[in-house]
Amino acid sequence: MKTLTKSNHLFDRISRIIDSARQRVARAVDTEMVQAYWSIGREIIVDEQQGRHRADYGGKVIESLSSRLTRVYGEGWSTSHLWHIRQFYLIYKNRKPPKLHTARAESRNPQILQTLCAELSWSHYRVLMRVENPQARAFYEIECRANNWSVRELERQKNSLLYERLALSRDKKGLKKLSQKGQEIKSYQDMIKDPYVLEFSGLPVYAKLYESDLEQSLCDNLSRFLLELGKGFTFVARQKRLTLDGDHFYADLVFYNTILKCYVLIDLKVGKLSHQDIGQMQMYVNYYDREVRQHDDNPTVGLILCEDKKDAVVRYTLSRENRHIFASRYKLYLPTEAELKAEIKREMKYLNAASPNEYLEKP
Repeated sequence: MKTLTKSNHLFDRISRIIDSARQRVARAVDTEMVQAYWSIGREIIVDEQQGRHRADYGGKVIESLSSRLTRVYGEGWSTSHLWHIRQFYLIYKNRKPPKLHTARAESRNPQILQTLCAELSWSHYRVLMRVENPQARAFYEIECRANNWSVRELERQKNSLLYERLALSRDKKGLKKLSQKGQEIKSYQDMIKDPYVLEFSGLPVYAKLYESDLEQSLCDNLSRFLLELGKGFTFVARQKRLTLDGDHFYADLVFYNTILKCYVLIDLKVGKLSHQDIGQMQMYVNYYDREVRQHDDNPTVGLILCEDKKDAVVRYTLSRENRHIFASRYKLYLPTEAELKAEIKREMKYLNAASPNEYLEKP
């Protein structure tokens, strides 16, 4: 038995070494292919420029290349793939691939200091190329690298218009920062989105829904919910009991944001938000601030996730000095781009109507 245990430990250690090596090899191969595609795209563009006096020159070059490359190297060199490679170079022509030191690259681009991200695969770049807004594309690339997003996660964040949702309350300077540095969490408003997209819950959109169902689904899919919440969130409790003079109340979900160093209480509401819901959240926040928050914590944040809300109800229930209570809609499906843009436009009207606040302060 002891020999078998030692054998299992040895097998596990060797397996980890092999798996790690395979992952490094796969990443290295992908990086080499990204470099190669950038160079191939450049060669295609240079050749097109030399024959630009002919309108159909580029298309014929792609067709001819596809045919010849397929004969020599097999499948994988279709005309559509070569058009993608061409587009890749056009988008990233001012970004030298990592470790690329060809004579042509250095002679044609002597001022280039930026490089393509070595951590991102060709599949990542295929998704990024579908983002038309250059600022949004730069944002997703930064976030993808910083958070180690898989291609699936990147696709999901792009489709849910994460950039546009985060850009809601930012001016031109703030938008520029998003595209240069990604999401920075410096204020309460920075971590709030509207709407939140919870399509991963798997709950039917039009069926009768109970708050307990939504809560259970979010807990069952906690890692994906944390991704949607954003940076710095850690799970603390579910149905946290708050006792006031013998009466018990329950906060649906409690998180702690390690960046802003504050508790975040989340209440889930099926249907339209009411002023009573906002008042209840205010009570929860007050309780946490007085009974739970430590001296080095920042003030507690309350976030109500609801199916629908009237912005006027939120605005007139909360004081003008409100800094800590937020109400956001949630979607149980991945909305279309048009639907999300309509939501964002509506929220912008609310933000413009409300007086500006600083969202983070020490007590």
